[in-house]
Amino acid sequence: MVFILLIIVIAAVAAAASCIRIVPQARAYVVEFLGAYKTTWQTGLYFKIPFFERIARNVNLKEQVIDFPPQPVITKDNVTMQIDTVVFFQITDPKLYCYGVENPIMAIENLTSTTLRNIIGEMELDETLTSRERINTQMGLSLDVATDPWGIKVNRVELKNIMPPSAIQESMEKQMKAERERREAILIAEGEKKSTILVAEGKKESAILEAEAQKQAAILHAEAEKERKIKEAEGQAEAIRQVQQANAEGIRMLKEAGADDSVLTLKSLDALSKLSEGSATKIIIPSDIQGLAGLATSFKEIMKDK
Repeated sequence: MVFILLIIVIAAVAAAASCIRIVPQARAYVVEFLGAYKTTWQTGLYFKIPFFERIARNVNLKEQVIDFPPQPVITKDNVTMQIDTVVFFQITDPKLYCYGVENPIMAIENLTSTTLRNIIGEMELDETLTSRERINTQMGLSLDVATDPWGIKVNRVELKNIMPPSAIQESMEKQMKAERERREAILIAEGEKKSTILVAEGKKESAILEAEAQKQAAILHAEAEKERKIKEAEGQAEAIRQVQQANAEGIRMLKEAGADDSVLTLKSLDALSKLSEGSATKIIIPSDIQGLAGLATSFKEIMKDK
């Protein structure tokens, strides 16, 4: 009897323990009572009524990522290519997620495929390859509206790869190669142009500097020549001044020695003879030339007596 009671107690404890549920962070439990939706448990500790309540689904509330395989799509200019997409979504209402659609992930995949075909079908190939951001935005808005009744929030959609046919890829590669060669030729031409301009500017600056140097040299030469002429004129003036000073000194000494007018006249005659020996082409003779001639005759007689 005691053994049976022990078994009953253990079974009751085990049943009670199995009815205790702890909901972790970023999780939600959808609870049903007798097969009908009852409530949604958020993070915390809960007790489930045995045999009457059950946890229908454990829902992950974190943002999830689904990478769908490549899907064939046709552009407006009838080019078939493969595009694979990545969808980022988050469950916002666990009840709608459980009861809104049978298989939410498959529903999102099919909806993504049809939406992508609709958008790409209105674009040409070149526009498709250069409009990733616009396609992502349009798909994100369309999927978010369509999945709202399922309790799903589509945060964003990204085109992972766009794979055109091999023939078009080869053509695009050739086009890109030609474009790169064209840009290379342009860069080389621009480099040569800039180099030529720099060389010309260098020559121009060199010529300007050379002309400036010649100008400075000419100015310095002219100043030196001017200085030399000034020094030469000052020297000649000083020589003339010294000669005049010597003549004045000689006359002064003659006057101090008591020389008469005859001696002074002889000195004047001697100065006149020196003037005649110079390079002057015109000589002014004093008006009393006769007196000078008589004085010269007297001088000769005196010299004869000696």
